[in-house]
Amino acid sequence: MKPDSRRQAILDTAIELFREVGYERASMAAIAARVGGSKGTLYNYFKNKDDLFAAAMIGAMEEQGMEIMERLKASVDDVRTVLLRFGVEYLTFITSADNLAIVRTAVAEGSNARLGAQLYELGPQRGTQEITAFIAPLQAQGKLRPAPPQIAAAHLRGLLEAGIFEPRLFGAASDYAIEDAVEAAVDAFLRAYGCTSSA
Repeated sequence: MKPDSRRQAILDTAIELFREVGYERASMAAIAARVGGSKGTLYNYFKNKDDLFAAAMIGAMEEQGMEIMERLKASVDDVRTVLLRFGVEYLTFITSADNLAIVRTAVAEGSNARLGAQLYELGPQRGTQEITAFIAPLQAQGKLRPAPPQIAAAHLRGLLEAGIFEPRLFGAASDYAIEDAVEAAVDAFLRAYGCTSSA
């Protein structure tokens, strides 16, 4: 197998095993046996089980997540319209069954602080960085008011997720329809950070 194909086969097998038996009970030896190789082969691609777990969990969702973040890199004439479109796609993504499974697994393995930090860095923190990179130029252009862009990005995520993400994480229905929640969140964000020309 080509190196990229071998790596993907390892990730696919690891995802399957982690979901079957959980992080603690899954071993590098068991993954190697399923994928048809030695533990040494796994260590050629991943430093340890934590790295493999993080890559497996995040890699499964990374491509879709980055496609959504790409929406924020388009030319922005109407900030509200861009945020409304992004908000719906973002909430649909983070409330997907696969993403919720990753978050639940990360929380369940919370006693492993290094792993939790790694999953946070590859997932939510990276998302905030992408949103920050969207907000900062708009502030420089006068389309959003000056404020620490990373805090503004965190506020936008918090507003979007309110009443939607947490109930889904617990297996309950969301408090509102996604479209209604996004519209209210974007309007609240623009009341806090918007300029007259961008609202």
